[in-house]
Amino acid sequence: MAEILTPDVCVVGAGSAGLVVAAGAAQLGLKVVLIERALMGGDCLNYGCVPSKALLAAATAAQAQRSGAAFGIAPVEPRVDFGKVMDHVARVIASIAPNDSVERFEGLGVRVLKEEARFVGRTELLAGPHRIKSRRIVLATGSRPTAPPIPGLSDTAYLTNETVFANRTLPDHLIVIGGGPIGLELAQAYRRLGARVTVLEAADFLAKDDPELSAIVVARLRAEGVDLRAPVKIDRVERAPGGMAVVLDGGERLEGSHLLVAAGRAPIVEGLDLETAGVAHTKRGITVDASLRTSNRNVWAIGDCNGLYAFTHMAGYEASLFIRGALFRAPAKLDASIVPWATYTDPELAQVGMSEREAGDKHGEAIKVLRWKLAENDRAQTERETDGMVKAITDRRGRILGATIVAPQAGELIQPWCLAIAKRLNISALAAFVPPYPTLGEASKRAAGSYFTETLFGPRTRGLVRLLARLPVW
Repeated sequence: MAEILTPDVCVVGAGSAGLVVAAGAAQLGLKVVLIERALMGGDCLNYGCVPSKALLAAATAAQAQRSGAAFGIAPVEPRVDFGKVMDHVARVIASIAPNDSVERFEGLGVRVLKEEARFVGRTELLAGPHRIKSRRIVLATGSRPTAPPIPGLSDTAYLTNETVFANRTLPDHLIVIGGGPIGLELAQAYRRLGARVTVLEAADFLAKDDPELSAIVVARLRAEGVDLRAPVKIDRVERAPGGMAVVLDGGERLEGSHLLVAAGRAPIVEGLDLETAGVAHTKRGITVDASLRTSNRNVWAIGDCNGLYAFTHMAGYEASLFIRGALFRAPAKLDASIVPWATYTDPELAQVGMSEREAGDKHGEAIKVLRWKLAENDRAQTERETDGMVKAITDRRGRILGATIVAPQAGELIQPWCLAIAKRLNISALAAFVPPYPTLGEASKRAAGSYFTETLFGPRTRGLVRLLARLPVW
C-alpha cells in the first residue's frame, strides 16, 4: 500500500525555485516534502548557469594569453587541454552540489523523494509508493531546451545545454543554431578555446536586449572570429563525413563537427496530470496570477514552469513571494518592472526595467535617454576595456525607468540600477552617490549626472552664478 504523507508544503522540482521554498518552509518549522525525479539542483547547477560560467572563466583565461600586446606583454596562442577544461567545469559543479544535495535538505528536516510525481486529485499527488496530501503544493518543474522544426534535425546528433557540458572533445567547427544569450555565450567560449564557430540566427542577435548596446557585443564576437549570420533561414540539416551539415535557404552548405541547438525552451509539465488537479496551462507554461497561484487555489507554480522569466534569480524571487504570500499571508505580487537579466559574454550585457523602445512606447517623447561611454571612464582606459556604455532611461521628472549596461562585469554594475528601480528612486540618487576612484562604477554616476547637465550649465544657471559671484563672500 502507498505510504500517505501529509506535509504542510509539497514541492515538485528541486531546482533553484523548489529548493528555496523547501529550505525556507522547513526552517520556518513546517513539514515539507520535496519531490525530484532527476538531479538535485536542477538546470542551473547541472546544465545552466554554473557549468556555463565555469566554461566562460576558462575561455577568459585562454583569451588573456592572446591579449597582452597592448600592455607590453607578448601574446601567445594558449595550449588548451579541453578535457582538463571540462574537468574544471565538473569540479565547480561538484563544489556547489552539496548546497543542493539530498543530505543537506534532509538535514533541514525535508522529506526528499526521488520519484516522478503526478496529480491524483486537486490536493493529492502520487510519487512512486508515496501518496502526498497537502493544502499547499508548489510546482517548480523547470524547463527544457526545444528544437526548431528544421527538416533532418531530429535525425542528426546535436547538442543542447543539457548535453554540451558532457562533451569532452573540442569541436573543430561548432555550428550554433540560435543567437540568444545561451548561443552567444557558448559561441564565444568555444571560439576562445580554439574552435571555429558559426552562429545562425533566424531574427536578430540578442533580440530581447537594447539593439544599440547588443551591437557592441556582436561586434566583439565578430572581431574574435565568430562567424555570426542573421537573419538566415535553414533549409535542412543532414549528416556529413565527420559530423553534419546545415544547408541554408539559398543553398549554401555549412559543414561542422558539432551542432549546438540553443533556440528556445519549453516548460516541463508533461506527466504531472495537471488536468486532474484543475491546473490550467498552455504551451508557454502553467497559468498563474500575480501571486503565482494557479487556477487551483491550493497549487502555485514558480520558476521556469510558469513561462514568465527563465532566470535563476527570478526563480529565487518567485520562491520568496510564495513564502511571503502563502506562508506569512502577507501581500506578495510579482513586480515585473524590477526584473534584471544579464548575458555573460565579454563584454557582458545587463538590463533592468524598460528599454528605450518600451519607455518610448509607454511615455512617448516625455523620456530622457542618458548615455556614458566606457571610453570616458579612467578605469576602463587603464584596463584597455573601452568598448561599452551605460544607458539609462528616465521620465521627465527624473524617475528611473530602465538601464542597460554593456561593459566588463555589467552584471555587477547593473545592481545599483536594480536597487534604484526597486525602490522607485529618482535619478538624483545615483547622481549624488560617491563611488571610489578609479572604478567602472563611476560610469553609472556620470550617466546619471548627465541628466542635470543642460540645467546645471545652461544660460539661466550661468547667469545666476555670475550674479551671485558679485555678492560679498559669505
